[in-house]
Amino acid sequence: MPSFDIVSKVDMQEVDNAVNQAAKEIEQRYDFKGTHNEISLEQDAIVLLGADDYKLEAMIDILRGKLVRRGVSARCLDFSKKEPASGGAVRQRAAIVQGVSKEKGKEIIKLIKDSKLKVQPQIMEDQVRVTGKKIDDLQEIIQFLKEKDLGIELQFVNMRS
Repeated sequence: MPSFDIVSKVDMQEVDNAVNQAAKEIEQRYDFKGTHNEISLEQDAIVLLGADDYKLEAMIDILRGKLVRRGVSARCLDFSKKEPASGGAVRQRAAIVQGVSKEKGKEIIKLIKDSKLKVQPQIMEDQVRVTGKKIDDLQEIIQFLKEKDLGIELQFVNMRS
């Protein structure tokens, strides 16, 4: 029976490259000279440290631009609230979202069932598997989901016939 998987994966090598490029640009920009600004990649998050709110916002814009240029959706970042750091600086963490959460999985399944196509979606760990008798129905589901804004970047993989 034909099937495919709906996943949300981030290429961590590209994220690392984007963070390094953003750090270089921040280091070289005139408006950042003479202030302490830092961007670093941790296991599953990016930590931004800006001298003030303005510089932190500029760093986030630079990071988003670098991610998009490297083919990584800026939606994969989940920003926490800003927190004060030493010396009047501001710190913010951006968690890197990987996988389809249970809540998003349920939302995707509800959308698929509401489409009235004859397919069976099911949650499998951090992905959603969709099976159906016709490949055309599966392709319609892919197009249908691409048009929806679910707040996360989706990839459609493992198409089997």
